[in-house]
Amino acid sequence: MSDLEARIRRLEDRAELEDLVIRYFVAADDDDMDTLGAAFAEDAEFVIGGGFSGGSSRAAIVEFIRDDRKNMGVTVHTQNFTLLTFGDDGHASGVIGAHLELARGGTTVYGAVRYLDDYVRTAEGWKIKRREMATVHVGPWDDVATSLTSELRSRWPGQDPAPADLPR
Repeated sequence: MSDLEARIRRLEDRAELEDLVIRYFVAADDDDMDTLGAAFAEDAEFVIGGGFSGGSSRAAIVEFIRDDRKNMGVTVHTQNFTLLTFGDDGHASGVIGAHLELARGGTTVYGAVRYLDDYVRTAEGWKIKRREMATVHVGPWDDVATSLTSELRSRWPGQDPAPADLPR
């Protein structure tokens, strides 16, 4: 492959990975579990909050998300940035900054998170191999005024306030 071909392929890879991130968010908001599942590799892993496992296979991840969505109403996932780093030709990693607006347990929840992703190229294209969701801050809309100034920035409804996954 010539240098020009390699550079064009890298640009195409970036575009495909950007689309993958957006496709995941739209599928999550639309309860489209088929499209959401297709974003993950068969042996993918999903970790939430520094250790809680959301599954270690595509099927387990979809089932976890489907079950979690039973406690939610309308959701809005908004991508703020995507920082991609390429390893070899078939591996990449990404830091995805996003804001979340969720109807969860009858409460409007607002927050900022980072998805720490590892990607793998498959026969079907790029897939998420590992996704870790780390909170910057999250909590009921009524708490937004203090959600960045508190030591306990993770305030999921029904849970005790806790430190965020990402420090200052």
